[in-house]
Amino acid sequence: MFTGLVDDIGVVERIEQTAAGRELRILSRYTGLTTGESIAISGACLTVLAPGEGWFTVAAVVTTLGRTTIGDWSAGRRVNLERALRMGDRLGGHLVQGHVDDVGAVVDVRRQGDAMLVDLALTPELESLMVPHGSVAVDGVSLTVNAMPAPGILQVSLIEHTWRHTTLGDLVAGHRVHLEGDMMGKYARRLIAPHLNALSPTAS
Repeated sequence: MFTGLVDDIGVVERIEQTAAGRELRILSRYTGLTTGESIAISGACLTVLAPGEGWFTVAAVVTTLGRTTIGDWSAGRRVNLERALRMGDRLGGHLVQGHVDDVGAVVDVRRQGDAMLVDLALTPELESLMVPHGSVAVDGVSLTVNAMPAPGILQVSLIEHTWRHTTLGDLVAGHRVHLEGDMMGKYARRLIAPHLNALSPTAS
C-alpha cells in the first residue's frame, strides 16, 4: 500500500531480460532496502530482487508488461519512486495500491496562472471511477481530479512542487502514463453493480 507521495526520482540504469522477467536496475537515493520489499515505480508496485548501495533491481513479468508502459522503457528514463506505507505513517495523499488500472495518453499540457493543467484520455471503464475533486494516481503521484472537461477526458492540476519533484513536469502531449483509480470507488462500483443491472431497462 502507498500514498502517492513520491519520495525519490530514480533513473533506469540498465534493462535486461532474465529468468525473472524484464529486469531493471534503478539508481536511487534509498538506503536500507531489503530483498522482497515493495516499491511503487511510476505507480506500478514491483518487488525488490536485489538491493545495493545507490541502486536496486526489480523485474516486470509478462502480465505487468501488458498493463503498463514498462515494456517501452529504456536506460536513462526517470521514474517516480515510493516505498511502501508503514503502519503509523502519515497518509498525506490517498490510498494507492500500485495496481495500474489503465494507461492514459496526455492530450494537452498548459499553464494557467501558477498551475499546470494536464488533460488525459481515459477508457470508459476508468472514466466511471472519476468524480470532480476525487482522487487519482498518475504515474504513482496522488492527484485531485480537477475537472472532467469532456467525455473521456480527465483534467488534473499540478502545483509547482509536484512538477519540480516528480516526473510529471516532463509531460507533453502524446506521453503515456500509468493511471490508478481510487480504491474506494472501485469497491463502491462493484457493490452497486448488481443493483444497477437490476434497474436497467434491458435487464430480463
